[in-house]
Amino acid sequence: MVIKVLMLVVFFGVMIYIGLYCRQHSTDVNGFVLGGRSVGPWLTAFAYGTSYFSAVIFVGYAGQFGWKYGIATTWVGIGNALLGSLAAWVVLGRRTRIMTQHLNSATMPEFFGKRFDSKALQIAASAVTFIFLIPYTASLYNGLSRLFGMAFNIDYSVCVIAMAILTGIYVTAGGYMATAINDFIQGLIMLFGIVAVIAAVLASQGGFLAALDGLAKVSDPAVSETPGIFASFFGPDPLNLLGVVILTSLGTWGLPQMVQKFYAIRNEKAVYTGTIISTFFAVIVAGGCYFLGGFGRLFSDKIDIAANGFDSVIPTMLSGLPDILIAVVVVLVLSASMSTLSSLVLASSSTLVLDLLKDNVVKDMTEKKQVAVMRGLIVVFIGISVVIAIIQYKSSVTFIAQLMGVSWGALAGAFLAPFMYGLYWKKTSKAACWVSFIFSTVFMLANMLARPSFPALLQSPINAGAFCMIFGLIIVPIISAFTEAPDRELVDSTFACYDVEVLVPQSEALGHRQDWK
Repeated sequence: MVIKVLMLVVFFGVMIYIGLYCRQHSTDVNGFVLGGRSVGPWLTAFAYGTSYFSAVIFVGYAGQFGWKYGIATTWVGIGNALLGSLAAWVVLGRRTRIMTQHLNSATMPEFFGKRFDSKALQIAASAVTFIFLIPYTASLYNGLSRLFGMAFNIDYSVCVIAMAILTGIYVTAGGYMATAINDFIQGLIMLFGIVAVIAAVLASQGGFLAALDGLAKVSDPAVSETPGIFASFFGPDPLNLLGVVILTSLGTWGLPQMVQKFYAIRNEKAVYTGTIISTFFAVIVAGGCYFLGGFGRLFSDKIDIAANGFDSVIPTMLSGLPDILIAVVVVLVLSASMSTLSSLVLASSSTLVLDLLKDNVVKDMTEKKQVAVMRGLIVVFIGISVVIAIIQYKSSVTFIAQLMGVSWGALAGAFLAPFMYGLYWKKTSKAACWVSFIFSTVFMLANMLARPSFPALLQSPINAGAFCMIFGLIIVPIISAFTEAPDRELVDSTFACYDVEVLVPQSEALGHRQDWK
């Protein structure tokens, strides 16, 4: 217990110190929200990765889908690395950084407003962002509480409030730069922790091959009659597994708190380096989490899914580890959750101030006042999410994965297609954006409130969210082709940012010389 408490005290002390140290970088809106658009590749890549993977992944998704699909769940981690990290950086990274700076937009809703010359679109995007980030935030607390209860036997409410206060301190003090530096430290903890935990859990089962052999002997007639199905390549339900891969991988392309990381990156070289680092981070952390969860059924004699739900799988797997490793796990999941929470509250507060309050509710809002209001809203947003998390836990409304599925499905379904097409295609229309916004939010709300009336495959919020993303990618170009084209002068002015000629060292770009042979 002394080791656990000491590690937490040091961890919290470092986080708060960094927040206070970074106050000098957060005196204006650009510094507070984007770190002055001068954040290097390592900080940006780790900020992206730690915002991506939280207690929702480690406790909720890894436990639930590891139990359902066995070792095949590792495909989710592979998808997160290749599609959610590598492809996202390659497709969105450079263009997002260039166009958002050209438009002087600090948030995703502000991008929509300026790219499509529509204040209404900006306000609608801001409202969607704020509303659907709340259930995701609540799910972070839930996952953390499971592990704190196991390690310290502390009441859930105490865990939630403590985590919220400490995160609030360093985010309100240091803004994006404090979040990025803390994310880097927290990411290192996550990398080390997940490797150590996997090694310890597999060792407790006799090693990797012995654990895989044991998993091959597990049978569940309610799931499949096929022998060894949980140790197979695609598991017992490949179609629903694909839905998880799409939601958790493609979803990052349309989440405001994820895409906003590209706004702040320093330069071309930082984009290239950040792509490699971010992909490596995802392979280890996401791949490791889902790989670990795939062995959950080896502990079925200790797990009562009917009584405690899927969220109890990972904590039960870890409960037999040595105290020092349990302490590492607690700090690991705390790191993952606080980094994601800080990213969410920063994205939510900035969009409320810059996209809703500024010039709409409050006229002539100075930079100093904008930053002050953002800091206040961070506290308010954290408080709301704490109340919802506690109410959700006491009433046992739903599982972690379902909360995240609703949130990711609505946000990414609404924003992914309009944002991506908006970066690449001049003919993307305002009407197509509205259709994408309205369809995904209404569809996910209906799925949450009237789930039994949906087709069997789409009753899962995971599959429903994946469907919204794919539907958006199809419907946006179709609607754009049949609706009023955007103003040509506006579009040409926006896309002119890609045509600006820049001089770079030859080490970064090969020249074209006549005397080369």
